[in-house]
Amino acid sequence: MEIILTPKAFTWYKEELNLQNGDAVRFFARYGGCSTVQKGFSLGVAKDDPIEPGAQTTIDGITFFVEDRDIWYFDGHNLVIDFNEQANEPVFVIE
Repeated sequence: MEIILTPKAFTWYKEELNLQNGDAVRFFARYGGCSTVQKGFSLGVAKDDPIEPGAQTTIDGITFFVEDRDIWYFDGHNLVIDFNEQANEPVFVIE
């Protein structure tokens, strides 16, 4: 599994979460909501430190990761985080 952020999505997270070099952002499975991959679950986001990352990517010193315990949510797919200009927010694409 790979985590891929577009430059606009990265900039949004950096500004919105006031991220600095050395910070980390965790994507995790949470109960409720809707998903194209796992019925009854959705993707959560939190500023957090990795414990046992199952997938991660680092951009300009900021790490984006999924803990090993949440890898099941992606069902073998990659997480692509793009940016929706009209909504002015990131969008998750599981591919």
